[in-house]
Amino acid sequence: MLDIDGVLTIPDEELVERFVRAAGPGGQNVNKVASAVELRFDVATSTVLPDAVRARLLARRDRRLTDAGVLVIQANRFRDQAKNRDDARARLADIIRAALVAPKRRIATRPTRASKERRIEAKKTRSSIKRTRGGRHWSAE
Repeated sequence: MLDIDGVLTIPDEELVERFVRAAGPGGQNVNKVASAVELRFDVATSTVLPDAVRARLLARRDRRLTDAGVLVIQANRFRDQAKNRDDARARLADIIRAALVAPKRRIATRPTRASKERRIEAKKTRSSIKRTRGGRHWSAE
């Protein structure tokens, strides 16, 4: 069981773990031990995720999410398989926890008269600086 927020838990049957050899330092040990973890979680067919959370996870523009809706997390930060496994599960929990919070809806606002005037004044000032730059002075006639 992977506990997300005290209310939502993901059963181990929905998580697929594959242990592979890790790249990087480790000496001769790196060639013998499969310490890196590849954790797969099928977001699209998960039975425990609420529909809103599933939709937010699938809508993410994340390279770890496949076209089939499977979230793939690779963990090889540590030389120990158990630590990498815990790291992958913690990162999955963080991603799902972030999707639990609905984004605030943006309230459309209009610029104030003062802000419009400041913008126009800044443009005029900048235009004046550019107009007086260089050898020749010209005017818009």
